[in-house]
Amino acid sequence: MRKLKLILFLAVILGTISFIVVSPSKGGNAAEDWNYLFNGKNLEGWVVKVHHHELGDNYANTFRVSDGNIQINYDDYEVFDERFAHLFYNESFSSYHLKFEYRFTEQWLEDAPVYTYRNSGVMFHSQAPKTILKDQNWPISVEYQILADEGNGVPRPTGNMCSPGTEVIYNNEIDPRHCITSSSKTYKWNQWVSGELVVYGDSLVTHLVNGEEVLQYSKPQIGGGVADGFDPAIKIDGKLLKEGYIGLQSEGQGIEFREIKIKKLDYSIRH
Repeated sequence: MRKLKLILFLAVILGTISFIVVSPSKGGNAAEDWNYLFNGKNLEGWVVKVHHHELGDNYANTFRVSDGNIQINYDDYEVFDERFAHLFYNESFSSYHLKFEYRFTEQWLEDAPVYTYRNSGVMFHSQAPKTILKDQNWPISVEYQILADEGNGVPRPTGNMCSPGTEVIYNNEIDPRHCITSSSKTYKWNQWVSGELVVYGDSLVTHLVNGEEVLQYSKPQIGGGVADGFDPAIKIDGKLLKEGYIGLQSEGQGIEFREIKIKKLDYSIRH
């Protein structure tokens, strides 16, 4: 009997230790640690940068709030004219879990590059918006690329990685591709899809789609091409990206975002 009691006592102690090690609150995972970046009412806390325009110029009301969603809308455009744009949250983040939901709209400007059709993205570990030059097309950043079905029966995964002015380690080496395709399914353009990013500073990055892990890579760093018109002093190739800004992308395709929230994580738990 005493032996049984001892076993039960040890089981309780070990269970408590296990809880302490993996307790969600230790990793910043408690429900109360989630903070909404978008208040559902207006763009307070966000700043716009449009290619060919000064920081803060929300050309033609590209980014707006409609029915409680952030909407990228081209109603007031006559032509796209390479007005690649980004809506940045005004705080830099390092290690965090980001969640958001998105769906495409029917809008697409035909003078936009053909690859932008049902294509958008969420930039992260981006350079500070105030350092993006007027005629810089894309921020030096990493992108959670968002794609949807084009209606031709060809698989088109979402939650991919693209790298304007950056590079990542994939399969134990720097991957030369601008975009790395995820393992996600193809989703209809007009359905709400849940995207997630789990980022540990300059260490590990994980992409999730509708709760399923679809891509993982490490050591995001400055390098590579694609981004143009930047300040050369900002692009220090090989510099690891430990933190940066989060931005919603506009490339000529209409899209809506909602439920944008973030939870800061403890980088030390990853090491």
